[in-house]
Amino acid sequence: MTTVQTRPAPDNRRWKALAVCLTAGFISLLDTSIVNVALPSMEHGLAASEAAQSWVVSGYALAFGLVLVPAGRLGDMHGRRRAFLAGLAVFTLASAACGLAPSASWLVVFRLIQGAAAGMVAPQTSGLIQQMFQGAERAKAFGLLGSVIGISTAAGPLAGGLLIDAVGTDDGWRWVFFVNLPIGVAAFGAGLRLLPRFPASTGKREEFDLFGVLLLGSAVLALMLPLVQEQQWTGRLKWALLPVGALLLASFWAWERRQGRLGRAPLVDLELFSLRSFTFGSLISLTYFAGFTTVFFVYSLFLQNTVGYSALAAGVSVLPFAAASAVGAAVGGRLVTRHGRKLVVIGLTGVAVGLLGVIVAVQLVPLESVGWATAVPMVVGGIGSGLTVSPNTTLTLTRVPVQRAGAAGGVLQTGQRIGSAAGIAVVGAVYFAHAAAHGHSVTAIQLGLLTAVGFSLIALLLAVADLRERRLHPDAERAVGAVRRGAEGDGAEETVRPGA
Repeated sequence: MTTVQTRPAPDNRRWKALAVCLTAGFISLLDTSIVNVALPSMEHGLAASEAAQSWVVSGYALAFGLVLVPAGRLGDMHGRRRAFLAGLAVFTLASAACGLAPSASWLVVFRLIQGAAAGMVAPQTSGLIQQMFQGAERAKAFGLLGSVIGISTAAGPLAGGLLIDAVGTDDGWRWVFFVNLPIGVAAFGAGLRLLPRFPASTGKREEFDLFGVLLLGSAVLALMLPLVQEQQWTGRLKWALLPVGALLLASFWAWERRQGRLGRAPLVDLELFSLRSFTFGSLISLTYFAGFTTVFFVYSLFLQNTVGYSALAAGVSVLPFAAASAVGAAVGGRLVTRHGRKLVVIGLTGVAVGLLGVIVAVQLVPLESVGWATAVPMVVGGIGSGLTVSPNTTLTLTRVPVQRAGAAGGVLQTGQRIGSAAGIAVVGAVYFAHAAAHGHSVTAIQLGLLTAVGFSLIALLLAVADLRERRLHPDAERAVGAVRRGAEGDGAEETVRPGA
């Protein structure tokens, strides 16, 4: 069997190559939240209807989530450098097209293309990290990736507010997309020079599981569509798509098992889920993102609709969370090799404590001072978030064979996108239901944040369960990983001590 070359690039190039990956990841994740504060500008300057505005936001998330797994598999098969650069080029061109869109309909179309391109880039980043780094350095690289996730998600409203405030309402929304152009072009040029030319990770020619793509894509679409359109699609009929999505997902699972039995290359290697670290990590990521991303959604609405903050002031108010998350992720990347899942437990506890602190501050402090009063609990929650996202990513992917790193990263991030959509639907429903009945009151944001805390506590229970299993059966995961690495010729080393 062919052994895959996974030797890291020279030090002075691989860290620069990582910077290219993180830059592309930053702008693609920034676009999930920066558009939210630009919607009034789109309505004013482009006469965009509510439905069009909704699709500008949700269409990006849908396309992003649909592409992740097949894009990761394509990177595994044909080389992650090629897939990364292709996705980044399309993303940059689509950003220009969004900024130049002559109508709301064209803007929606270009946003769908932009989201699909972002989904092409994302799994290549985690796959390239797996290839370029090993051991403690891999954990540090994932720590930097966690910093980017935290900063980009929280900084979106601030960046959008700054651009609209500087350019004006009529054309401010266009610059939300134009800002990607110089960054995308610079990252593409640097990527051509710096990204390593590893051979395709499968080490042999494999067929692409097109029917598996159709099944998984249909399942993800059926699961995400009613969630991202929860506010726009009235009535209960939309929820009928959820059992349809579950049925399609079960069909996809059965199909992939059949592919494996016949000796054909599946889209997703289901044996990945025999790795406890991957299964628990994916579930923790899904439930945590359901609470994490909704905080900025409902809190920004509360600050603007109830307190009377501008979009820029609302963005500044969540900045402590973003900055603290970056610090927490960097620290988590250094400590995860020693403390393992315990670090995720500590992080999730910090997130819950921080959000509860925000709820208390909103109750006790006059509304005009709420932005300052919530700064400290936001810092606590942000540090906890950094200690969660970065170490959990490292622990989830550490025993995944490098040959399947792209598809595994796609599965992990698809769970994040579905979790974000579900969280926004549930937390948004709680917030809007109370706001509709009683106005945009303090109670509405408290109930919304309590729901987000609930998601974080579910993730915490999963992390505690995984930690307990690791202590009771410290050698089980190592044995499974050793068998898989021996069978697939993967030379990836252990990153975290067994039982940590």
